[in-house]
Amino acid sequence: MRASPYSNLDRPPLSEHALRRALVVPGGLWTDLRVTAETGSTNADVAAAARSGAAEGLVVVAERQTAGRGRFDRRWESPPRAGLTLSVLLRPVRLSGWLPLLAGVALAETVQRLGELDAALKWPNDLLVGGRKCAGILAESVGDAVVVGIGLNVTLREAELPVPEATSLQLAGSACTDRDPLLRALLRALADRYRRWSATGGDPEASGLRPAYRDLCATLGRDVRVALPDGREVTGTASDIDSAGQLLLAGVPTPIAAGDVFHIR
Repeated sequence: MRASPYSNLDRPPLSEHALRRALVVPGGLWTDLRVTAETGSTNADVAAAARSGAAEGLVVVAERQTAGRGRFDRRWESPPRAGLTLSVLLRPVRLSGWLPLLAGVALAETVQRLGELDAALKWPNDLLVGGRKCAGILAESVGDAVVVGIGLNVTLREAELPVPEATSLQLAGSACTDRDPLLRALLRALADRYRRWSATGGDPEASGLRPAYRDLCATLGRDVRVALPDGREVTGTASDIDSAGQLLLAGVPTPIAAGDVFHIR
């Protein structure tokens, strides 16, 4: 017999019906919302829907993800109903490296507001709480569409964390660990940021996205080591985020478009 999803009262299931009523509304960004008990990867599911012509605004949420991927194809898993694991389908005015950063801003603002925590972003889009990673974001282009995946640790216990450097909202003392209001607030914040960005033709300055990201970015002003995708490493002081969302290091002439950032203590 399959265990009831209500057997762990700290981790109740999400209600697709209630979420759809609240979020899939006329004139809203979100056009379809699905909650699945288990899937391999929400990003893969939404990417397949995008290739089949799905409209912008599809949201797929998984109570358990068995083959999730982080940046550079790293595996990412979480116990059932212990976090928020979701992907959204966007068809932006133009493809832009700002989209995963935009999602990071929406996520950080949500955690600050509902969780009452000092959330920050490590470039490009890892959510830090108390200096430890609490969430990650992965954006992938599928033709003219973009799939943005978000994985937020909500009630993971210390023994359940994927790495010792991680944390969860519960471990950090969040004022809210109920995934339903967290998900609603996150999707509303993401829609608001995305629409403001789209209304300016994807201008990160005019939309207020770049200033908001800079205010939230814990990487700026820090000495960092960056592992680049080609295997090289660069070090320096993170000085700014340029108009394309790339990281600038003082004394390093080439902006960094992608890489693993390590804050040097």
